[in-house]
Amino acid sequence: SMITFAQYLQRCSYEGLSKLVKDVVDLAHKCVAHEDDPECTKPLPSIFLDEICQVEKLRDSYGAMADCCAKSDPERNECFLSFKIHHPDFVQPYERPASDVICQEYQDNRVSLLGHFIYTVARRNPFLYAPAILGLAADYEHALQTCCKADNVGVCLDEKALIIKEKAKKISVKHKYTCGILKKFGERVFQADKLARLSQKYPKAPFSELSKLVGDLKGIYKECCEGDMVECMDDRAEVVNYMCSKPEVFSSKIKVCCDKPIVERSQCIMDTAFDEKPEDLPSLVDRYIHDKELCKHFEADHNQYMAEFVYEYGRRHPEFSTQLILRIAKGYEDLLTKCCKTDNPAECYAHAEEELKKHIKETEEVVKVNCDLLAAHGEPDFLKAILIRYTKKMPQVSTDTLLEIGKKMTAVGAKCCKRPEAERLPCSEGYLSIVIEDMCRRQETTPVNDQVTHCCSDSYSNRRPCFTAMGIDEKYVPPPFNPDMFSFDEKLCTATPAEQEDGQMKLLINLIKRKPQMTEEQIKTISNGFTAMVDKCCKQSDIDTCFGEE
Repeated sequence: SMITFAQYLQRCSYEGLSKLVKDVVDLAHKCVAHEDDPECTKPLPSIFLDEICQVEKLRDSYGAMADCCAKSDPERNECFLSFKIHHPDFVQPYERPASDVICQEYQDNRVSLLGHFIYTVARRNPFLYAPAILGLAADYEHALQTCCKADNVGVCLDEKALIIKEKAKKISVKHKYTCGILKKFGERVFQADKLARLSQKYPKAPFSELSKLVGDLKGIYKECCEGDMVECMDDRAEVVNYMCSKPEVFSSKIKVCCDKPIVERSQCIMDTAFDEKPEDLPSLVDRYIHDKELCKHFEADHNQYMAEFVYEYGRRHPEFSTQLILRIAKGYEDLLTKCCKTDNPAECYAHAEEELKKHIKETEEVVKVNCDLLAAHGEPDFLKAILIRYTKKMPQVSTDTLLEIGKKMTAVGAKCCKRPEAERLPCSEGYLSIVIEDMCRRQETTPVNDQVTHCCSDSYSNRRPCFTAMGIDEKYVPPPFNPDMFSFDEKLCTATPAEQEDGQMKLLINLIKRKPQMTEEQIKTISNGFTAMVDKCCKQSDIDTCFGEE
């Protein structure tokens, strides 16, 4: 309850929210005794929003958000969700008590200490789902239990805090991404993506079990994404309990998680490694290409047939990304849709295997080319290459945003290219899909160009290849030359190496925005000229005059 209120009412104090939490908990106790009471028949989200709408002076603190109260559910909830602010500047990061008092504080006021942690994390991360926040609170408690026995409590907690922050960030980004995909592309795509992933992770589990799991997860994510954190947490616990009631069906690797307390189980199961593939899985060619009854099976129950294809393909290929598995499935589905209408379907789809391998070749090639480029030239040159590529594709995007996207893509390369060969592709395309989704979310409010709109909306699984294949925006009209964009002063000389690097990258972006047809050679000449100019002018007594002349 505290998480739900803190995520909606991000400006409220801990004490203020505690009163609302008490009201809801009191109502829960009342409803256990009197289920038929009219107040108890309302859906949980409505109970929370009713409570929020009764807050005195709601408009004084939240302005237009108060207008949401005039709407009916589910529009009222949608309205409230639109006012959530990720990492708001009015909420400071969690500050733990000083090292010399924190252990005593934990001993004397455990509930209050952990309550304040949960409250701060929830209001700073309004889209992070409740089970994850409770899991982070459990991590924090374990850190306290370990560090309070250490020689240097502060140093120990600092190290643990870094790990918890990284974990929180990763979970939050992935959750936001999954909600975005569910909202944009609907339940069928969401379920296909989850089925592909679970088939890779639990290749020994039967299709019926994974299919049930995917259906349950769809409901849970729907609740989580809509801010219904109590139901989300409750249903997630049910799924985890179900998996733990028969761990041997899914994977022996989850057994260790099932021994943990309930709030820690869920994240533990999500973090477990993929199980080993069953040996001697038969080739898919006989079933999905050579079967004489193929069209009959495909047309009898189209969705079930394709779900089984995704399952069978996923469990055989843990080295592929879920997006690639879905591209292969879509290619196969399109081929059967076309071939099963012809007089000789078998002849039409005889070359299906070669057709589907084109998707694999394209993806493997993209990963290899980029990892080779990074290995040969290092991160600064790799970033430069990405910026040149993407500024030409979408020059309308602001310089700062292009630099941010470029840095994120470079970070994906740095992270994934170090991985073993079998992990490179799912790592690269998995993280790139998150960067692309973030870019696509922004372009919904500020459309970039027709090419970007098409790639963002057309197909979930084909987003990354669509962006890769995107050419120069031919409709783009460069802005007139503005000398201010290329004026430099002594700040460049006092800047840190990282700031100088950013300055050079922004210059590069602005140049390409004005001259999208520039060749690699011209870009290289200007880049080298910039470095030489900074080196020369920063040694002069009259720095500004030197920059002006250069």
